[in-house]
Amino acid sequence: MDTNEEPRLSRLAAALVGVASVVAAVAVGHLVAGFVHPTASPVIAVGNSVRDLTPPSVTEWAIANLGDAKKALVFVGVGVALLVFGVVAGLLSRRRPWPGMALAALLGLAGLVSVLDQPSVPAAGVLAPLGSLVAGVAVFHWLHTTASRTTGTAPSRRRFLFTSAGVVVGAGVFGAAGELLAGRVDASSSRAAVGDLTPRVPAPPIPPGADFASVGTPRFLTSNRDFYRVDTALVSVPQVRAEDWLLRVHGLVDGTRTYTFADIRDRPLVERTITMTCVSNEVGGPYVSTANFVGVPLRDLLAEAGVRAGADQLFSTSVDGWTAGTPVDAVMDPNRGGLLAIGMNGEPLPLEHGFPARMVVPGLYGFVSATKWVVDMELTTFDARESYWRKRDWAVKAPIKTQSRIDVPRGFATVPAGTVTIAGIAWAQTIGIAKVEVRVDGGPWRTAELATEVNSQTWRMWRIGVDLGPGQHKAEVRATDRRGKTQVADRVPPIPDGATGWHSTDFTVT
Repeated sequence: MDTNEEPRLSRLAAALVGVASVVAAVAVGHLVAGFVHPTASPVIAVGNSVRDLTPPSVTEWAIANLGDAKKALVFVGVGVALLVFGVVAGLLSRRRPWPGMALAALLGLAGLVSVLDQPSVPAAGVLAPLGSLVAGVAVFHWLHTTASRTTGTAPSRRRFLFTSAGVVVGAGVFGAAGELLAGRVDASSSRAAVGDLTPRVPAPPIPPGADFASVGTPRFLTSNRDFYRVDTALVSVPQVRAEDWLLRVHGLVDGTRTYTFADIRDRPLVERTITMTCVSNEVGGPYVSTANFVGVPLRDLLAEAGVRAGADQLFSTSVDGWTAGTPVDAVMDPNRGGLLAIGMNGEPLPLEHGFPARMVVPGLYGFVSATKWVVDMELTTFDARESYWRKRDWAVKAPIKTQSRIDVPRGFATVPAGTVTIAGIAWAQTIGIAKVEVRVDGGPWRTAELATEVNSQTWRMWRIGVDLGPGQHKAEVRATDRRGKTQVADRVPPIPDGATGWHSTDFTVT
Protein backbone atom coordinates (compact mmCIF):
# COMPACT_ATOMS: atom_id res chain seq x y z
CA MET A 1 0.00 0.00 0.00
CA ASP A 2 1.30 3.49 -0.91
CA THR A 3 1.61 5.36 2.39
CA ASN A 4 1.94 8.64 0.48
CA GLU A 5 -1.49 8.27 -1.08
CA GLU A 6 -3.77 11.17 -0.18
CA PRO A 7 -6.60 10.29 2.23
CA ARG A 8 -9.97 9.64 0.67
CA LEU A 9 -13.05 11.20 2.22
CA SER A 10 -16.08 9.10 2.91
CA ARG A 11 -19.01 9.76 0.58
CA LEU A 12 -20.99 11.31 3.42
CA ALA A 13 -18.16 13.65 4.42
CA ALA A 14 -17.50 14.64 0.81
CA ALA A 15 -21.18 15.39 0.19
CA LEU A 16 -21.35 17.42 3.41
CA VAL A 17 -18.32 19.49 2.33
CA GLY A 18 -20.02 20.30 -0.97
CA VAL A 19 -23.44 21.13 0.48
CA ALA A 20 -22.04 23.28 3.29
CA SER A 21 -19.92 25.20 0.77
CA VAL A 22 -22.94 25.92 -1.43
CA VAL A 23 -24.97 27.05 1.57
CA ALA A 24 -22.13 29.35 2.67
CA ALA A 25 -21.76 30.80 -0.83
CA VAL A 26 -25.47 31.56 -1.11
CA ALA A 27 -25.57 33.14 2.35
CA VAL A 28 -22.56 35.40 1.78
CA GLY A 29 -23.97 36.53 -1.56
CA HIS A 30 -27.31 37.28 0.07
CA LEU A 31 -25.61 39.24 2.85
CA VAL A 32 -23.58 41.39 0.46
CA ALA A 33 -26.70 41.95 -1.65
CA GLY A 34 -28.41 43.28 1.46
CA PHE A 35 -25.88 46.10 1.48
CA VAL A 36 -25.84 46.90 -2.25
CA HIS A 37 -29.18 45.84 -3.79
CA PRO A 38 -31.60 43.02 -2.83
CA THR A 39 -31.92 41.61 -6.36
CA ALA A 40 -28.11 41.29 -6.58
CA SER A 41 -28.39 38.18 -4.41
CA PRO A 42 -27.07 35.40 -6.69
CA VAL A 43 -29.85 32.98 -5.82
CA ILE A 44 -32.48 35.61 -6.65
CA ALA A 45 -30.66 36.56 -9.85
CA VAL A 46 -30.42 32.91 -10.88
CA GLY A 47 -34.13 32.50 -10.14
CA ASN A 48 -34.87 35.52 -12.34
CA SER A 49 -32.69 34.06 -15.09
CA VAL A 50 -34.55 30.75 -14.87
CA ARG A 51 -37.80 32.69 -15.14
CA ASP A 52 -36.56 34.64 -18.17
CA LEU A 53 -35.08 31.59 -19.94
CA THR A 54 -38.05 29.30 -19.37
CA PRO A 55 -39.68 28.36 -22.70
CA PRO A 56 -42.79 30.48 -23.36
CA SER A 57 -45.05 27.44 -23.48
CA VAL A 58 -43.98 26.43 -19.97
CA THR A 59 -44.39 30.00 -18.69
CA GLU A 60 -47.87 30.23 -20.18
CA TRP A 61 -48.90 26.92 -18.61
CA ALA A 62 -47.55 28.02 -15.20
CA ILE A 63 -49.40 31.35 -15.30
CA ALA A 64 -52.65 29.64 -16.22
CA ASN A 65 -52.42 26.77 -13.74
CA LEU A 66 -50.12 27.65 -10.84
CA GLY A 67 -50.74 31.32 -10.02
CA ASP A 68 -48.25 32.66 -7.45
CA ALA A 69 -47.21 29.10 -6.58
CA LYS A 70 -45.03 29.13 -9.69
CA LYS A 71 -42.69 31.61 -7.98
CA ALA A 72 -42.14 29.35 -5.00
CA LEU A 73 -41.58 26.42 -7.34
CA VAL A 74 -38.83 28.31 -9.15
CA PHE A 75 -36.94 28.84 -5.91
CA VAL A 76 -37.55 25.29 -4.73
CA GLY A 77 -36.17 24.09 -8.05
CA VAL A 78 -33.13 26.37 -7.80
CA GLY A 79 -32.55 25.27 -4.19
CA VAL A 80 -32.71 21.57 -5.06
CA ALA A 81 -30.38 22.12 -8.02
CA LEU A 82 -27.87 23.89 -5.77
CA LEU A 83 -27.93 21.08 -3.21
CA VAL A 84 -27.46 18.46 -5.93
CA PHE A 85 -24.62 20.55 -7.34
CA GLY A 86 -22.99 20.64 -3.91
CA VAL A 87 -23.26 16.89 -3.46
CA VAL A 88 -21.75 16.26 -6.91
CA ALA A 89 -18.93 18.73 -6.25
CA GLY A 90 -18.13 16.97 -2.98
CA LEU A 91 -18.21 13.44 -4.42
CA LEU A 92 -15.88 14.47 -7.24
CA SER A 93 -13.40 15.72 -4.64
CA ARG A 94 -12.99 12.77 -2.29
CA ARG A 95 -9.18 12.79 -2.71
CA ARG A 96 -8.37 16.36 -3.73
CA PRO A 97 -10.29 19.63 -3.23
CA TRP A 98 -9.55 21.06 -6.68
CA PRO A 99 -12.49 19.61 -8.64
CA GLY A 100 -14.96 20.90 -6.05
CA MET A 101 -13.24 24.28 -5.83
CA ALA A 102 -13.41 24.59 -9.60
CA LEU A 103 -17.10 23.76 -9.57
CA ALA A 104 -17.66 26.26 -6.74
CA ALA A 105 -15.94 28.91 -8.85
CA LEU A 106 -18.10 27.92 -11.83
CA LEU A 107 -21.22 28.29 -9.70
CA GLY A 108 -20.05 31.74 -8.59
CA LEU A 109 -19.49 32.75 -12.21
CA ALA A 110 -23.04 31.59 -13.07
CA GLY A 111 -24.33 33.86 -10.32
CA LEU A 112 -22.22 36.72 -11.66
CA VAL A 113 -23.60 36.27 -15.18
CA SER A 114 -27.16 36.17 -13.82
CA VAL A 115 -26.63 39.38 -11.83
CA LEU A 116 -25.11 41.16 -14.83
CA ASP A 117 -28.14 40.07 -16.87
CA GLN A 118 -30.57 41.84 -14.53
CA PRO A 119 -31.04 45.43 -15.75
CA SER A 120 -32.33 46.68 -12.40
CA VAL A 121 -29.14 45.76 -10.50
CA PRO A 122 -26.63 48.63 -10.06
CA ALA A 123 -22.94 48.23 -10.92
CA ALA A 124 -22.08 47.58 -7.27
CA GLY A 125 -24.33 44.53 -7.43
CA VAL A 126 -21.45 42.46 -8.85
CA LEU A 127 -19.97 42.46 -5.34
CA ALA A 128 -22.63 39.97 -4.23
CA PRO A 129 -21.81 37.16 -6.68
CA LEU A 130 -18.09 37.85 -6.29
CA GLY A 131 -18.46 37.46 -2.52
CA SER A 132 -20.43 34.28 -3.13
CA LEU A 133 -17.70 32.93 -5.41
CA VAL A 134 -14.90 33.63 -2.91
CA ALA A 135 -16.89 32.19 -0.01
CA GLY A 136 -17.80 29.02 -1.91
CA VAL A 137 -14.22 28.29 -2.98
CA ALA A 138 -12.68 29.17 0.42
CA VAL A 139 -15.18 27.20 2.51
CA PHE A 140 -14.87 24.17 0.23
CA HIS A 141 -11.07 24.18 0.61
CA TRP A 142 -11.25 24.71 4.37
CA LEU A 143 -13.81 21.98 5.04
CA HIS A 144 -12.09 19.55 2.69
CA THR A 145 -8.78 20.14 4.43
CA THR A 146 -10.39 19.72 7.84
CA ALA A 147 -12.05 16.46 6.79
CA SER A 148 -8.82 15.14 5.24
CA ARG A 149 -6.89 15.67 8.46
CA THR A 150 -9.19 13.52 10.54
CA THR A 151 -7.69 10.22 11.73
CA GLY A 152 -10.93 8.33 11.68
CA THR A 153 -11.33 8.55 15.44
CA ALA A 154 -14.59 9.63 17.00
CA PRO A 155 -13.15 12.98 18.28
CA SER A 156 -11.87 13.78 14.78
CA ARG A 157 -15.18 13.00 13.16
CA ARG A 158 -16.98 15.10 15.74
CA ARG A 159 -14.59 18.00 15.10
CA PHE A 160 -15.39 17.89 11.39
CA LEU A 161 -19.13 17.62 12.01
CA PHE A 162 -19.06 20.52 14.46
CA THR A 163 -17.07 22.62 11.99
CA SER A 164 -19.52 21.84 9.19
CA ALA A 165 -22.47 22.54 11.46
CA GLY A 166 -20.87 25.85 12.43
CA VAL A 167 -20.57 26.80 8.76
CA VAL A 168 -24.25 26.02 8.17
CA VAL A 169 -25.36 27.94 11.27
CA GLY A 170 -23.15 30.87 10.32
CA ALA A 171 -24.61 30.78 6.84
CA GLY A 172 -28.09 30.96 8.35
CA VAL A 173 -27.08 34.02 10.36
CA PHE A 174 -25.55 35.67 7.30
CA GLY A 175 -28.63 34.91 5.21
CA ALA A 176 -30.98 36.29 7.86
CA ALA A 177 -28.84 39.41 8.17
CA GLY A 178 -28.98 39.86 4.41
CA GLU A 179 -32.76 39.54 4.50
CA LEU A 180 -32.99 42.17 7.24
CA LEU A 181 -30.72 44.53 5.30
CA ALA A 182 -32.75 43.97 2.13
CA GLY A 183 -35.85 45.07 4.03
CA ARG A 184 -34.32 48.28 5.30
CA VAL A 185 -36.08 50.24 2.55
CA ASP A 186 -39.35 50.89 4.33
CA ALA A 187 -41.80 51.37 1.50
CA SER A 188 -44.74 50.60 3.81
CA SER A 189 -44.00 53.60 6.03
CA SER A 190 -43.49 55.75 2.96
CA ARG A 191 -46.86 54.64 1.62
CA ALA A 192 -48.54 55.39 4.97
CA ALA A 193 -47.00 58.87 4.98
CA VAL A 194 -48.59 59.71 1.61
CA GLY A 195 -51.91 60.22 3.36
CA ASP A 196 -55.20 60.94 1.63
CA LEU A 197 -55.28 61.38 -2.13
CA THR A 198 -58.20 63.66 -2.89
CA PRO A 199 -58.94 63.87 -6.61
CA ARG A 200 -59.92 67.23 -8.01
CA VAL A 201 -62.10 65.31 -10.48
CA PRO A 202 -63.62 62.33 -8.63
CA ALA A 203 -65.17 59.41 -10.45
CA PRO A 204 -68.96 59.47 -10.60
CA PRO A 205 -70.52 57.50 -7.73
CA ILE A 206 -71.28 53.86 -8.50
CA PRO A 207 -75.03 53.89 -9.18
CA PRO A 208 -77.52 51.61 -7.44
CA GLY A 209 -78.01 48.37 -9.29
CA ALA A 210 -74.48 48.24 -10.73
CA ASP A 211 -74.00 44.68 -9.51
CA PHE A 212 -76.01 41.61 -8.58
CA ALA A 213 -73.86 40.69 -5.59
CA SER A 214 -76.97 39.60 -3.69
CA VAL A 215 -77.31 36.64 -6.07
CA GLY A 216 -73.61 35.82 -6.36
CA THR A 217 -71.82 38.15 -8.76
CA PRO A 218 -68.77 40.07 -7.52
CA ARG A 219 -69.32 43.49 -6.01
CA PHE A 220 -68.87 46.15 -8.62
CA LEU A 221 -65.66 47.50 -7.08
CA THR A 222 -63.02 44.92 -6.21
CA SER A 223 -61.26 45.50 -2.90
CA ASN A 224 -57.51 46.05 -3.04
CA ARG A 225 -57.05 42.79 -1.15
CA ASP A 226 -59.04 40.80 -3.72
CA PHE A 227 -57.83 42.57 -6.87
CA TYR A 228 -56.07 40.04 -9.09
CA ARG A 229 -52.29 40.14 -9.23
CA VAL A 230 -50.02 38.80 -11.98
CA ASP A 231 -46.37 39.88 -12.21
CA THR A 232 -42.87 38.50 -12.59
CA ALA A 233 -41.61 39.39 -9.09
CA LEU A 234 -40.23 36.14 -7.67
CA VAL A 235 -39.75 37.17 -4.07
CA SER A 236 -41.06 40.24 -2.29
CA VAL A 237 -42.39 42.92 -4.57
CA PRO A 238 -40.14 45.90 -5.30
CA GLN A 239 -39.77 48.24 -2.33
CA VAL A 240 -39.67 51.83 -3.55
CA ARG A 241 -40.19 54.82 -1.28
CA ALA A 242 -42.23 57.67 -2.66
CA GLU A 243 -39.47 60.12 -1.74
CA ASP A 244 -36.95 58.13 -3.81
CA TRP A 245 -39.14 57.53 -6.85
CA LEU A 246 -38.38 59.25 -10.17
CA LEU A 247 -40.08 58.91 -13.53
CA ARG A 248 -38.14 59.75 -16.68
CA VAL A 249 -39.97 60.47 -19.94
CA HIS A 250 -37.61 60.55 -22.92
CA GLY A 251 -36.91 59.21 -26.39
CA LEU A 252 -38.72 60.62 -29.42
CA VAL A 253 -39.79 63.74 -27.56
CA ASP A 254 -39.05 67.44 -27.79
CA GLY A 255 -37.49 67.43 -24.33
CA THR A 256 -36.77 64.85 -21.64
CA ARG A 257 -38.86 65.28 -18.51
CA THR A 258 -38.28 63.91 -15.01
CA TYR A 259 -41.00 63.76 -12.35
CA THR A 260 -40.81 63.13 -8.61
CA PHE A 261 -43.69 61.69 -6.63
CA ALA A 262 -44.34 65.16 -5.19
CA ASP A 263 -44.57 66.54 -8.74
CA ILE A 264 -47.31 64.04 -9.55
CA ARG A 265 -49.18 64.32 -6.27
CA ASP A 266 -49.27 68.12 -6.41
CA ARG A 267 -50.95 68.10 -9.82
CA PRO A 268 -54.74 68.10 -10.20
CA LEU A 269 -55.60 64.44 -9.63
CA VAL A 270 -58.40 62.64 -11.41
CA GLU A 271 -60.23 59.46 -10.43
CA ARG A 272 -61.46 56.90 -12.93
CA THR A 273 -63.36 53.63 -12.56
CA ILE A 274 -61.57 51.03 -14.67
CA THR A 275 -61.79 47.28 -15.18
CA MET A 276 -58.46 45.58 -15.79
CA THR A 277 -57.98 42.17 -17.41
CA CYS A 278 -54.94 39.91 -17.74
CA VAL A 279 -54.26 38.24 -21.08
CA SER A 280 -53.58 35.01 -19.12
CA ASN A 281 -57.23 34.82 -18.16
CA GLU A 282 -58.77 31.58 -19.39
CA VAL A 283 -62.42 31.61 -20.47
CA GLY A 284 -64.29 32.00 -17.17
CA GLY A 285 -61.05 32.82 -15.33
CA PRO A 286 -60.48 35.07 -12.29
CA TYR A 287 -58.00 37.60 -13.70
CA VAL A 288 -60.42 40.50 -14.08
CA SER A 289 -61.11 43.19 -11.46
CA THR A 290 -62.42 46.73 -11.15
CA ALA A 291 -61.19 49.64 -9.04
CA ASN A 292 -61.26 53.40 -8.71
CA PHE A 293 -57.79 54.58 -9.72
CA VAL A 294 -56.45 58.04 -8.85
CA GLY A 295 -53.66 59.71 -10.78
CA VAL A 296 -52.83 62.07 -13.63
CA PRO A 297 -53.64 61.59 -17.30
CA LEU A 298 -50.75 59.92 -19.09
CA ARG A 299 -51.47 61.96 -22.19
CA ASP A 300 -50.74 65.15 -20.24
CA LEU A 301 -47.29 63.93 -19.24
CA LEU A 302 -46.47 62.89 -22.80
CA ALA A 303 -47.80 66.16 -24.18
CA GLU A 304 -45.50 68.07 -21.85
CA ALA A 305 -42.52 66.14 -23.20
CA GLY A 306 -43.75 66.66 -26.77
CA VAL A 307 -44.31 63.44 -28.70
CA ARG A 308 -42.52 63.52 -32.03
CA ALA A 309 -43.99 62.22 -35.27
CA GLY A 310 -43.26 58.57 -35.83
CA ALA A 311 -43.35 57.53 -32.17
CA ASP A 312 -45.87 54.69 -32.03
CA GLN A 313 -44.79 52.89 -28.82
CA LEU A 314 -44.58 54.00 -25.21
CA PHE A 315 -41.91 51.64 -23.87
CA SER A 316 -42.25 51.58 -20.08
CA THR A 317 -39.88 50.00 -17.60
CA SER A 318 -40.50 48.87 -14.03
CA VAL A 319 -37.94 49.36 -11.27
CA ASP A 320 -37.26 45.60 -11.45
CA GLY A 321 -36.49 45.75 -15.17
CA TRP A 322 -39.79 44.40 -16.55
CA THR A 323 -40.93 46.20 -19.70
CA ALA A 324 -44.13 46.80 -21.64
CA GLY A 325 -44.93 48.40 -24.98
CA THR A 326 -48.13 50.46 -25.21
CA PRO A 327 -49.54 51.94 -28.43
CA VAL A 328 -49.06 55.71 -28.28
CA ASP A 329 -52.44 56.34 -29.89
CA ALA A 330 -54.12 54.47 -27.02
CA VAL A 331 -52.26 56.52 -24.43
CA MET A 332 -53.07 59.80 -26.16
CA ASP A 333 -56.77 58.94 -26.68
CA PRO A 334 -58.74 61.34 -24.41
CA ASN A 335 -61.77 59.06 -24.43
CA ARG A 336 -59.77 56.08 -23.16
CA GLY A 337 -58.37 57.99 -20.18
CA GLY A 338 -55.06 56.25 -19.48
CA LEU A 339 -53.56 57.15 -16.11
CA LEU A 340 -50.29 57.29 -14.28
CA ALA A 341 -51.99 56.03 -11.13
CA ILE A 342 -50.80 56.67 -7.58
CA GLY A 343 -54.01 55.69 -5.76
CA MET A 344 -56.47 52.81 -5.76
CA ASN A 345 -59.86 52.60 -4.09
CA GLY A 346 -59.36 55.60 -1.86
CA GLU A 347 -55.80 54.93 -0.69
CA PRO A 348 -52.25 55.01 -2.08
CA LEU A 349 -51.44 52.10 -4.34
CA PRO A 350 -50.72 48.93 -2.36
CA LEU A 351 -47.11 47.78 -2.64
CA GLU A 352 -48.12 44.70 -4.61
CA HIS A 353 -50.06 46.82 -7.08
CA GLY A 354 -47.23 49.16 -7.96
CA PHE A 355 -46.62 51.76 -5.24
CA PRO A 356 -45.55 54.51 -5.74
CA ALA A 357 -46.91 54.64 -9.31
CA ARG A 358 -48.15 52.45 -12.12
CA MET A 359 -49.71 52.71 -15.56
CA VAL A 360 -53.37 51.94 -16.21
CA VAL A 361 -54.55 52.15 -19.83
CA PRO A 362 -58.13 50.86 -20.31
CA GLY A 363 -58.99 48.46 -23.09
CA LEU A 364 -55.60 46.76 -23.37
CA TYR A 365 -54.44 43.61 -21.63
CA GLY A 366 -52.16 44.34 -18.70
CA PHE A 367 -48.95 43.07 -20.28
CA VAL A 368 -48.99 46.01 -22.71
CA SER A 369 -50.64 48.65 -20.55
CA ALA A 370 -50.21 48.26 -16.81
CA THR A 371 -46.55 48.57 -15.80
CA LYS A 372 -46.25 48.57 -12.01
CA TRP A 373 -43.46 50.37 -10.12
CA VAL A 374 -42.89 52.29 -13.35
CA VAL A 375 -39.73 54.45 -13.45
CA ASP A 376 -39.04 54.99 -17.15
CA MET A 377 -41.10 55.82 -20.22
CA GLU A 378 -39.44 55.98 -23.60
CA LEU A 379 -41.24 57.21 -26.71
CA THR A 380 -40.01 54.94 -29.49
CA THR A 381 -41.31 52.59 -32.19
CA PHE A 382 -42.44 48.99 -32.14
CA ASP A 383 -39.74 48.23 -34.69
CA ALA A 384 -36.99 49.65 -32.47
CA ARG A 385 -37.69 47.95 -29.15
CA GLU A 386 -39.30 44.72 -27.97
CA SER A 387 -40.85 44.46 -24.51
CA TYR A 388 -40.58 41.54 -22.07
CA TRP A 389 -43.52 39.48 -23.33
CA ARG A 390 -43.21 40.50 -26.96
CA LYS A 391 -39.78 38.82 -26.96
CA ARG A 392 -41.71 35.68 -26.02
CA ASP A 393 -44.00 36.04 -29.05
CA TRP A 394 -46.99 37.54 -27.27
CA ALA A 395 -49.14 40.05 -29.15
CA VAL A 396 -47.97 43.57 -29.93
CA LYS A 397 -51.02 45.74 -29.19
CA ALA A 398 -53.37 43.29 -27.43
CA PRO A 399 -56.81 44.95 -27.23
CA ILE A 400 -59.09 43.22 -24.72
CA LYS A 401 -61.59 40.82 -26.28
CA THR A 402 -65.26 40.79 -25.38
CA GLN A 403 -65.83 38.11 -22.76
CA SER A 404 -68.41 36.89 -20.26
CA ARG A 405 -68.39 34.59 -17.25
CA ILE A 406 -70.92 32.62 -15.20
CA ASP A 407 -70.43 33.09 -11.46
CA VAL A 408 -73.54 31.25 -10.25
CA PRO A 409 -74.32 28.43 -10.18
CA ARG A 410 -70.69 27.45 -9.77
CA GLY A 411 -69.44 24.35 -11.49
CA PHE A 412 -70.93 21.12 -10.09
CA ALA A 413 -73.09 23.04 -7.62
CA THR A 414 -76.40 21.61 -6.44
CA VAL A 415 -79.41 23.95 -6.46
CA PRO A 416 -83.11 23.45 -5.64
CA ALA A 417 -85.67 22.90 -8.36
CA GLY A 418 -87.75 25.81 -9.57
CA THR A 419 -86.50 29.14 -10.85
CA VAL A 420 -82.70 28.94 -10.95
CA THR A 421 -80.82 32.22 -11.07
CA ILE A 422 -77.85 32.22 -13.44
CA ALA A 423 -75.66 35.31 -13.09
CA GLY A 424 -72.21 36.62 -13.85
CA ILE A 425 -70.17 39.35 -15.48
CA ALA A 426 -69.25 40.51 -18.98
CA TRP A 427 -66.73 43.03 -20.26
CA ALA A 428 -65.72 44.82 -23.45
CA GLN A 429 -63.58 47.71 -22.22
CA THR A 430 -63.73 50.99 -24.22
CA ILE A 431 -66.74 49.64 -26.16
CA GLY A 432 -69.30 48.52 -23.58
CA ILE A 433 -71.66 45.57 -23.27
CA ALA A 434 -74.93 45.77 -25.19
CA LYS A 435 -76.39 42.32 -24.54
CA VAL A 436 -75.74 39.07 -22.67
CA GLU A 437 -77.46 35.82 -23.63
CA VAL A 438 -77.73 32.52 -21.79
CA ARG A 439 -78.82 29.11 -22.93
CA VAL A 440 -79.38 25.96 -20.93
CA ASP A 441 -78.85 22.41 -22.20
CA GLY A 442 -78.29 23.62 -25.76
CA GLY A 443 -81.72 25.27 -25.97
CA PRO A 444 -82.57 28.70 -27.34
CA TRP A 445 -80.56 31.76 -26.33
CA ARG A 446 -82.36 33.98 -23.81
CA THR A 447 -81.51 37.60 -23.16
CA ALA A 448 -80.33 38.28 -19.62
CA GLU A 449 -81.08 41.32 -17.48
CA LEU A 450 -78.14 43.74 -17.40
CA ALA A 451 -77.09 45.67 -14.31
CA THR A 452 -76.80 49.45 -14.49
CA GLU A 453 -73.88 50.47 -16.70
CA VAL A 454 -71.16 52.53 -15.01
CA ASN A 455 -69.03 53.38 -18.04
CA SER A 456 -67.63 51.73 -21.15
CA GLN A 457 -64.31 51.02 -19.39
CA THR A 458 -65.83 48.64 -16.85
CA TRP A 459 -67.41 45.23 -16.57
CA ARG A 460 -71.18 44.76 -16.46
CA MET A 461 -73.13 42.31 -14.35
CA TRP A 462 -76.01 40.23 -15.69
CA ARG A 463 -78.60 37.71 -14.42
CA ILE A 464 -81.48 35.59 -15.62
CA GLY A 465 -84.01 33.26 -13.96
CA VAL A 466 -84.66 29.91 -15.64
CA ASP A 467 -87.25 27.33 -14.57
CA LEU A 468 -85.51 23.95 -14.38
CA GLY A 469 -86.54 20.50 -13.23
CA PRO A 470 -84.41 17.95 -11.38
CA GLY A 471 -81.37 16.57 -13.14
CA GLN A 472 -78.03 17.58 -14.66
CA HIS A 473 -77.92 20.87 -16.55
CA LYS A 474 -75.42 22.94 -18.47
CA ALA A 475 -75.55 26.72 -18.85
CA GLU A 476 -73.60 28.71 -21.45
CA VAL A 477 -73.17 32.47 -21.84
CA ARG A 478 -72.15 34.85 -24.60
CA ALA A 479 -71.94 38.65 -24.74
CA THR A 480 -72.40 41.18 -27.50
CA ASP A 481 -70.61 44.54 -27.41
CA ARG A 482 -72.01 47.90 -28.48
CA ARG A 483 -70.48 47.50 -31.94
CA GLY A 484 -72.70 44.46 -32.44
CA LYS A 485 -69.88 41.92 -32.20
CA THR A 486 -70.83 38.72 -30.38
CA GLN A 487 -68.35 36.39 -28.72
CA VAL A 488 -67.29 33.51 -30.92
CA ALA A 489 -67.83 29.96 -29.71
CA ASP A 490 -64.41 28.65 -30.73
CA ARG A 491 -62.15 28.03 -27.74
CA VAL A 492 -58.75 29.66 -28.18
CA PRO A 493 -56.13 29.68 -25.38
CA PRO A 494 -55.14 33.00 -23.81
CA ILE A 495 -51.68 33.37 -25.32
CA PRO A 496 -50.68 35.33 -27.37
CA ASP A 497 -53.59 37.78 -27.54
CA GLY A 498 -56.43 36.65 -25.27
CA ALA A 499 -58.81 33.71 -24.94
CA THR A 500 -62.04 33.27 -26.85
CA GLY A 501 -65.01 30.95 -26.40
CA TRP A 502 -68.22 30.68 -24.40
CA HIS A 503 -67.99 30.02 -20.69
CA SER A 504 -70.19 27.21 -19.39
CA THR A 505 -71.00 25.58 -16.09
CA ASP A 506 -72.51 22.22 -15.18
CA PHE A 507 -74.76 21.93 -12.16
CA THR A 508 -77.40 19.70 -10.61
CA VAL A 509 -80.99 20.60 -9.80
CA THR A 510 -82.64 18.55 -7.04
